[in-house]
Amino acid sequence: MGNARGFVLKLLVRQEQSASYSNILLDRKLSRSQLDEREKKFAAALFYGVIERKLTLDAVIDSRCNKKTEKLSTDIRNILRMGIYQLRYMDSVPDNAAVDESVKLAKKVRNPAAAGFVNAVLRGFVRDDKSLPSVKGRIKALSLEYSCPEWLVRKWADEYGVKACEGILRASLGKAPEYVRLNTVRADAKTIISLLEQEGVHVTDMGHGCIRLSGAGAVEELDAFKQGLIHVQDYSCQLCCMALDPKSGDTVLDLCAAPGGKTFTIAELMNDEGRVMAFDLHENRVKLIKSGAERLGLKSVCAAVNNAKEHNESLPAADKVLCDVPCSGLGVIRRKPEIKYKPEEELERLPEIQLDILKTSAAYVKTGGILVYSTCSLSKAENDDVVQSFLSENADFEPVPLGELGGRSFDNSQLTVFPDMFDSDGFFIAKFRRLR
Repeated sequence: MGNARGFVLKLLVRQEQSASYSNILLDRKLSRSQLDEREKKFAAALFYGVIERKLTLDAVIDSRCNKKTEKLSTDIRNILRMGIYQLRYMDSVPDNAAVDESVKLAKKVRNPAAAGFVNAVLRGFVRDDKSLPSVKGRIKALSLEYSCPEWLVRKWADEYGVKACEGILRASLGKAPEYVRLNTVRADAKTIISLLEQEGVHVTDMGHGCIRLSGAGAVEELDAFKQGLIHVQDYSCQLCCMALDPKSGDTVLDLCAAPGGKTFTIAELMNDEGRVMAFDLHENRVKLIKSGAERLGLKSVCAAVNNAKEHNESLPAADKVLCDVPCSGLGVIRRKPEIKYKPEEELERLPEIQLDILKTSAAYVKTGGILVYSTCSLSKAENDDVVQSFLSENADFEPVPLGELGGRSFDNSQLTVFPDMFDSDGFFIAKFRRLR
């Protein structure tokens, strides 16, 4: 696994210096690497694991070094993170292998003392039973255990309670489940599932056109994907489209649509009959929607550039409008662990932007039509508070029950989807009807 560890080190350094999204960077580099499948799985687990546990790993390093983690060279910092992660969180890696391979990496650094330093830190960690530093207070303890900034732990505990907070934190670590949407416009569910099983994929039918995959490998390489019979989409996103409840013949606007997953699900729920107009601010992202709709054979989808914050008089009055706004992404940390390390200040202006987009979106809804507001965030400022502000300023809209979602009935007009509810991403959905 030496090649895999060297690969991960280069990737961690690159990610730290460029602030790239981890999933995009890893997928791109793995596709070009010479690693075999076993090495790729190990590299992916180690790469994501180090990013997920960075705060905890750095706390261990800080407790064992005279020099703070941020003062170490980028290479040594990440070699130590990798070594400590393997020692504490990868049971399949023997302690000696974790230490020895880390020392080998350190020997390639242009510092004669680097290898000895790394060896001393890691062997000291092993001698002390690989224990974490002691901290005082519940918030600090949760922050250390789940490698989440204290401000975010405190935010979730204050807004949702300590029990729900710990559930969110627990779900933010580890491999996310893989859900796909069945394109029943092209084939029935039984046919698609049979094709996937013939390819050796284990399928769990969630109902309502959603399935969960295991053992699929790269979904894009499956025949079912190449034939346009499925598209990747988390369960919570599919629930959002179910809440919109599009019907055949409807005119639907998806105003912040790229890369197009919800657009495609909406079109499929409508049996590809009607109009689904999908928009994004950037042409390159609009191209993603167009290419996805073409692969799936969805003729009802029309994608174009549009600024969701500014009213566009050329757009038609719509039966249904989906306003899935840009957000902090605090519900998808399991997929993009670097999100939790963003400064708290970066979130402050989001609710203002989200409310502006929601108010602009509302103008396109015809009388009696439905408007759905959604985020992939777990933050009351981005969710509940935006909804409250919108309703207080827009007497023409009323909240309406979400109805049946994922086999459950919801009488409320808004729902915070915690990860443990459906084993899905964290999400928020609110539904309104135009009265006049």
